[in-house]
Amino acid sequence: MGIAEIVERCERLHEDIDFTAAREWKAAEPGRRVIGYLPVYVPEEIIHAAGMLPLGITGGGDQMEVIHGDAYYQSYICRIPRSTIELGITGRLDFVDGMIFPSICDVIRNLSGMWKLMFPDKYVRYLDVPQNYRDDIGGEFYRNEMRELLAGLEALSGRRVSDDDINASIRVYNRNRELVRTLYALRSDQPWQVPTTELYLLSRAGLVLPVEEHNQLLEAYLEAVQSEQRPRRDNCRIVVNGSFCEQPPLNLIKSIEMAGCYVVDDDYVQVNRWLKREVPSDGDPFEALASAFLHHSADTAAKYAETEEQVGRQLLESVERNRAEGVIFAAPSFCDPALLWRPMLADKLSRKGIPHISFKYSENAGQMAPIREQAGTFADSLKLWS
Repeated sequence: MGIAEIVERCERLHEDIDFTAAREWKAAEPGRRVIGYLPVYVPEEIIHAAGMLPLGITGGGDQMEVIHGDAYYQSYICRIPRSTIELGITGRLDFVDGMIFPSICDVIRNLSGMWKLMFPDKYVRYLDVPQNYRDDIGGEFYRNEMRELLAGLEALSGRRVSDDDINASIRVYNRNRELVRTLYALRSDQPWQVPTTELYLLSRAGLVLPVEEHNQLLEAYLEAVQSEQRPRRDNCRIVVNGSFCEQPPLNLIKSIEMAGCYVVDDDYVQVNRWLKREVPSDGDPFEALASAFLHHSADTAAKYAETEEQVGRQLLESVERNRAEGVIFAAPSFCDPALLWRPMLADKLSRKGIPHISFKYSENAGQMAPIREQAGTFADSLKLWS
C-alpha cells in the first residue's frame, strides 16, 4: 500500500461524520458494542478487553452545521459540545451503545449529564482522574474508577473480563503507542518526509478503527514513507500547543505548513500518546494503568498539576528534544483550560528566550488566510532574527 492510498483512506475516515467504518465493524458480528468517548484520554484497553470498539468522538468538524446544539449550550463556550450534541440529535451516533466523558473541563462534565437526559437508554459515564499523584491515594482512586468502568461495560455486554483479557489489550495498545512514537520521532528527525497533515490524518484514523487495523495502517505508512524521498525545504521547526481537545480543521494544519513551518511536535489526538512508556502487561492491569497515568503521562491543561514547576515542563523538554525554533499556541476559542494555561506557558518560554505566537480557532473555522499570514510572518522572523 502506497502513501497516497493510505492518506486517501485516512481522509475518507476523517470526513465521514456518519462513522461508517465503526458501523460496519459493529454489524459484522452479532452482539458487538461500540463505546464512544470524547478526546484527550480514556483507558481504551478496558473497552477493548470487553470486546467493544472504542470510538473517538471529536465533534462534527467543518463538515456539519450546528443547529440543534446551539439550543443546549451558550455561545461563549467552545464548539465541540454543541457539535457533539448535534451528532447525537441527528442520529449519527444512534449505533453507539454508550458514551464515556473523560475529565477535561466543566463543560464536558456538564455534557455527560446532558447526555444522560437526552439518551436515557444509553450507557453514560463521566470518567474522573486523580489530582493526587501518590500511588496509595490518587492511584487507589483511579484503580477504583477503572474497576467501576469495567463493571459497567460488563453489565452492558453480559461478558466477564479477566485480568488476562486486559493485559492482552494492553499489549496491543503498547504496540500502537510504540508505532505512534516511532512516527512522531521520524517526523521530528525528517519533517519533510512526514508532513503533519498526513501524520494527523493517521492519528485521527486511530479514533474510528479497531486498534489492530490501525496498527497495520501505521506499519504500512512507516514502510512506505521510508522508501520514498521527498523534497526538503528551508522551513523553520515549530511546536504546536493547545489543541489537545477540540481538534483543528485540517486546513489549519495545512496553512501552518504552507506558511513555511515544519511542525516537529504537537498535542493533537492526545489519546494516542497520553501514556509515554510501555505499560507492564504481566501483573495487575489496573495497577499498571494507574501507575502509567500517575508517573508517565502527558502534561496538558486538562490534567491537574500539583506544583507550578510542572506547568510547561514537558513543553520546554519538547522544544529542546525536537530542536524547535519556536512555539505556536493554537487553542480553540473559549477553551478555558488551554487559555488559562497559555500565559503561564508563554512566560516560561519567554524566560528561556523561545519565540512564540498565539491564535485561536474553531473546529469549523473556514477562513485560514489570517492564520497563514500570521504563521508565515512568524516563520520569516525566526529565519531572519533568531
